[in-house]
Amino acid sequence: MSDNRQDRGFPAAGPVPAVEATGAGEGTRPGQPVPYRGGSFTLRSLRLVSPLVFIALIAFWEFGSQQGFISALVLPAPSEAFQAFRDLAVSGRLWQHLNASLYRLLVGWSAGTTLGIIVGFLIGLSSLGRATFSPLVSAIFPIPKIALLPLFIIWFGIGEGSKVATILFGSFFPTVIATYGGVDNVDRGLIRMGQSFGLTRLSIIRKIILPGALPTILSGFRISASIAIILLVAAEMIGAEYGVGAYILLAGSLMATDQLIAGVALLSLMGLTVSWLIGRAERFFLRWR
Repeated sequence: MSDNRQDRGFPAAGPVPAVEATGAGEGTRPGQPVPYRGGSFTLRSLRLVSPLVFIALIAFWEFGSQQGFISALVLPAPSEAFQAFRDLAVSGRLWQHLNASLYRLLVGWSAGTTLGIIVGFLIGLSSLGRATFSPLVSAIFPIPKIALLPLFIIWFGIGEGSKVATILFGSFFPTVIATYGGVDNVDRGLIRMGQSFGLTRLSIIRKIILPGALPTILSGFRISASIAIILLVAAEMIGAEYGVGAYILLAGSLMATDQLIAGVALLSLMGLTVSWLIGRAERFFLRWR
């Protein structure tokens, strides 16, 4: 069949000219590899920024206290708070308060997160578990856990039981929500793929669902740990002889603001340590990312 494209005004058919890569922008030579444009979303490790920010804030605080435009009665200088912290460590009371608080935090948070993971997986994987526990979690989670502390004291006494129960109760619900939220967000295509390859239900949970939900679970750990520290201080302020919360309450009642700031700094160090440990766990368990 003859080609009459030229008769109708179309150009004659011929070889298509090759288009050379011009790169990502102006100034790129033809044939030069195009750089990866998604690199701007890759987070870089800037290790010096965080300590420099803290050093700058503390230096400004100390300078303001020395110059007098930050009142020592309202906010003592960092050097005074450090001296109070040093006196607390030398006297040996630091370890008494710290050991008591760490024991309550470790026992309560560990028990709360363990139960939370179990219940979260029951809600995420079982229709009966979701119908049973999901309404209870939705109804009880908004209740401020500090408001339940007097009830726990009636149930478990003024000793360690009420304090551990408060921390357990407070860390349980964020872990449940994070766990079953992570299970729900696992790609169902991966689950169907595992079923098509004949994997058992336990293997699918262990190899597909658990790794897929683990980032959300570890993020829930950060939230539950912060809530646990808040509840720890509240529980120790109500009835405890030793503990960081009891130390802060005593310092506040005596108007010893340097000791008060030292206690708050100790809580901050506890929070930073917990956050660092969870970050290490994320790097270890989420290496596949």
